[in-house]
Amino acid sequence: MRPAVAAAIFDAESRRRLTDLVDTDPGLVLEDLSTPAARAALAEAEVLVTGWGCPPLDEQVLRSAPRLRAVVHTAGSVKGHVTDACWQRGIQVTSAAAANAVPVAEFTLAAILFANKQVLRARDGYRRVRDGSTDWHVRLAEAGNYRRRVGIVGASRIGRRVVELLRPFDLEVLVSDPFLDPDEAAALGVRPVLLPELFRGSDVVSVHAPWLPSTEGLVSRALLAAMPDGATLINTARGALVDQQALERELVSGRIGAVLDVTSPEVLPTGSPLYDLPNVLLTPHIAGSMGNELRRMADFALDELERWTGGIPFLDPVRPDAWDRIA
Repeated sequence: MRPAVAAAIFDAESRRRLTDLVDTDPGLVLEDLSTPAARAALAEAEVLVTGWGCPPLDEQVLRSAPRLRAVVHTAGSVKGHVTDACWQRGIQVTSAAAANAVPVAEFTLAAILFANKQVLRARDGYRRVRDGSTDWHVRLAEAGNYRRRVGIVGASRIGRRVVELLRPFDLEVLVSDPFLDPDEAAALGVRPVLLPELFRGSDVVSVHAPWLPSTEGLVSRALLAAMPDGATLINTARGALVDQQALERELVSGRIGAVLDVTSPEVLPTGSPLYDLPNVLLTPHIAGSMGNELRRMADFALDELERWTGGIPFLDPVRPDAWDRIA
């Protein structure tokens, strides 16, 4: 991983726990696995603790690591560094995706509740009038979270976590996912629907599908156009899942609102209207683990490492047979 990542994720306590679990030098942080120092370390390595910035573990790297048996990733997706060569070797892989899902789901929950409460509209209106003469019960007559309908696109790890967090509220939850069977939907307490019905009938739509070739542009112009006036789109997944031009047109028109933690491109041009639209809450990809939330990922990875050193299977393994359905 990148040295800055290691410094952010592993505090002193985490490093102590790491050295208690395995024979390692916590100061040896590699982001280039082709150097002499890296090759020397790889020659002895039985497990790699990886993070953001890890280079691909390809055949050449694995030739330098004849003893390698496991990869423990301190972040979410492992697709940037785990290769077919790892699976062919039979290397066990786990990631802290479950830990990283927690803050994304929390961010989404807050966004859903604020969207239905029309918080942005209230903020802007209050900022303009700056007095007590406005009857906000009249101005915000359609606001509220009572019996609203929330649509979840993708029964992914994060999507399911959002569903769990929504349970205490008086909301109807729809989910669209081609892999969600009726029994699973019943267990989750949601109503499974196809995408057109979800977009047509939801007050808030939150996107949680993985970014795959098959899901690029999933949220199309037609689906966005089907959203009711005043509805809100939330995207904490990946910008490429949404037709960005179509979304921009809808938002500029003011017909719908959006909470966008991700866009396509990832950083919008400086002239993009989305920075200034009153119906858009735009954030710089912060829904995932930030600040002290990084410690949760370190703890999860160290828990997995402890299982591995004790001969216990990983709690949350990454499996090659699920590769085409995960981000």
